[in-house]
Amino acid sequence: MTTLARTATPFEAALDQGAFSALLAGLARRVALWERRARTRRALSRLDAHMLRDLGLDPVSAEREAALPFWKG
Repeated sequence: MTTLARTATPFEAALDQGAFSALLAGLARRVALWERRARTRRALSRLDAHMLRDLGLDPVSAEREAALPFWKG
């Protein structure tokens, strides 16, 4: 009886080489970036005009940045 050797697909081969853990690590970094953007944009939206001037920002620019969704960089 002849048995056929099963060859791994490129995806399976990559998973065998640790790509899955690299993918998860990349995803974790992306989520952390999104959380940081959301947090800083919320904080930016709470600053008054005087505080924004201290940062070198005008209120219109700050409002525009604060209104961006967390996934846009």
